[in-house]
Amino acid sequence: MWFAGPARRLPAAGRPGALRLGFHLEPGMRVGLFGGSFNPAHEGHAHVAETARRRLGLDLVIWLVSPQNPLKPTHETASLAERMAGARAFARQKGMAVSDAESRLGSRYTIDSVRALKARHPGVHFVWIMGADSLATFHRWRGWTQIMAETPVAVVSRPWISLKSRTSPAARRFAHARVPSNQARSLPGRRTPAWVFLRGPLNFQSSTALRERMRPTRPEGAIKDR
Repeated sequence: MWFAGPARRLPAAGRPGALRLGFHLEPGMRVGLFGGSFNPAHEGHAHVAETARRRLGLDLVIWLVSPQNPLKPTHETASLAERMAGARAFARQKGMAVSDAESRLGSRYTIDSVRALKARHPGVHFVWIMGADSLATFHRWRGWTQIMAETPVAVVSRPWISLKSRTSPAARRFAHARVPSNQARSLPGRRTPAWVFLRGPLNFQSSTALRERMRPTRPEGAIKDR
């Protein structure tokens, strides 16, 4: 099994010129960072974000739309502008914000984004948010153990993958740091590593299924490419 290694340190707060990230944070705020390609965004993403906001008692959840997921092919990824617009359509609730901060900061990996935002906003209590499908492959992320050391992590259950995610390499590695779900509201203020698995009603939408539906259909009788 392949495990990602540690990440190199980039400038503490990212690119010096990236000053406007699309949100305002103040010390003491409890803020969720919900990163992803959102290719495209859908109700399942909104379910994960809202579940985390409500269960953790967050002041804000920031949808961090990645410029390009290193683990996904570029030819299947829509433009950043399209994905930003799609995310905004599903992040209209109170306490949600959509940002291209990773592009502005020059962050390619989650660990870089987390470190840059912590450096820019001292005193803010950040939590990284992910669906259970991401926890299942978390050990493939660059600097995944460093992410756990930098910020608490909230995992929201997703269909078909919850059992696999809870027995994943990352879940086993950090089993000692798992917080009971009935103490989820304490997560933003906890010392790291700390993570919680949040169960709830499941939303069955996925970006993969939506992309398949959006593919143009081949006319009947058309000759296939050789």
